[in-house]
Amino acid sequence: MKSKIPDNVVFSKENGYNANVLAYPTSVGAPAIKMDNVVDWKNIGIRNVNREFESKFNELKAEYEKLMQEYEWNEILYNAKYSFEPIIGETYHLYLAKDGSNFLSLIHPDFWNKEHIGSFKLNSNKKWIHIDSKQDTF
Repeated sequence: MKSKIPDNVVFSKENGYNANVLAYPTSVGAPAIKMDNVVDWKNIGIRNVNREFESKFNELKAEYEKLMQEYEWNEILYNAKYSFEPIIGETYHLYLAKDGSNFLSLIHPDFWNKEHIGSFKLNSNKKWIHIDSKQDTF
């Protein structure tokens, strides 16, 4: 009769007793092999990526809103009345006329009793930049 090796002993004819070189546990008393919980890992990854996308979307949305505001100010200023050629870098003030139209002036709002809409500078690209009236120099 052939000697039979028990089922719980790792033995092969080619390698002999090789339990010590295997990458997985072979003994009955060894810790159980468990599948990693990839669902939690995926959910965490999805949340992180969604947060990043939302953050980037909010940045782009804020940039778009700023661009649209600049466009609207430029539209108003280029349609306003003025009888001079604006100089790049100078501060100009936008006022509301009695007839409801807008006009551009060099006169600072502190020295004129008109309804002041805003103060602007013309940059080198011929784009009007809205500035805080507290920064105005007169």
